[in-house]
Amino acid sequence: MFLNAALTVAVDPRNPNHLLMGTDIGLNRSSNGGRSWSPEAQGLISGAVFAIAFSPDGANLICAAPTGVFRFDDGHWTRAVAPDGAAPGRQIAFGSVPDRVYLLGNKELFISEDGGQSYRRLRDGPADEGSMSALVVATQPRELLLAVIGGKLMASEDGGKQWHERTIGSGGDPVDTAVLDPTLPNRLWAASGDRIFISDDLGLHWRPVGRPLPEAATNVRGIAEDETATTLVVTTHRGMYRSDDGGRNWILKENNLPAHLEAGPLVRDQRDAHTLYAVYSLLPYPEVWRTALEGSNLLSRLDPVGLGGGSAFMVLLIIGGVLLVGWLERRRSGATSDRRYPS
Repeated sequence: MFLNAALTVAVDPRNPNHLLMGTDIGLNRSSNGGRSWSPEAQGLISGAVFAIAFSPDGANLICAAPTGVFRFDDGHWTRAVAPDGAAPGRQIAFGSVPDRVYLLGNKELFISEDGGQSYRRLRDGPADEGSMSALVVATQPRELLLAVIGGKLMASEDGGKQWHERTIGSGGDPVDTAVLDPTLPNRLWAASGDRIFISDDLGLHWRPVGRPLPEAATNVRGIAEDETATTLVVTTHRGMYRSDDGGRNWILKENNLPAHLEAGPLVRDQRDAHTLYAVYSLLPYPEVWRTALEGSNLLSRLDPVGLGGGSAFMVLLIIGGVLLVGWLERRRSGATSDRRYPS
């Protein structure tokens, strides 16, 4: 399919074989657990799809692309009504009530109260703290929004009106991402300063897990763990790391995974927490996001000189091919005449 980047995966909670994958050129669907893929909603959903989400009951499906925010219902996709800045989207999360949907756009947070048919803009946190880059929505014991804003983990208990920092570690290092534990409602994971941290009270208190990752300045995109928090898997811009001893030792996984490629977010099968989906990109993810914001594609990266040179090369290649076919045809005709009329 000429993909440069797989960006995210969504797993149907009703059927683990039904998957949606966002790529740098659009949306793909699989009905056999990812063994084969087919393009989805071509002509409607195009460009880099970073955000896809099934509702908890699987009845609703939402995705965001440079061409807009879309909702799948009753067998077809429809375009949602959304303000500027909502598309392309970074993340989509469902709230504590069925029709509430949160959408993290370029820098701001948006909310839908009608199952994703329309959105309105929420406050995007303190104006002097920078833009949002990650979103977590905890629904138990009450709804709580957590977001990485300007490299800090911020929390809102009133639906995004007011935000308060929840310091991780010393607070001096920027936060890469935060991930809600799928099995324990109060447990939160985060990455900051090349280390993994864990909180059992939704970010009020944190403790480091194991040792730092092997290389400094590693940007973490995804975190997953087993029930005992002994086996840890993290995806980073350097690839995937795994630890079998609670983070004391980290091993870069390369045996059957793409080597030296950036890895994106980790996605779990909601029905089987041991099944993980990891995505990889030939291009740096920030570059894919930049092109999504610009609404550009691969052709936009070609300058006129390069495009002209490439066209000239193709013309010469075609001419050379025609001449070669003609020469071979003449050789074949000559050989046939020699056999018919031997000397």
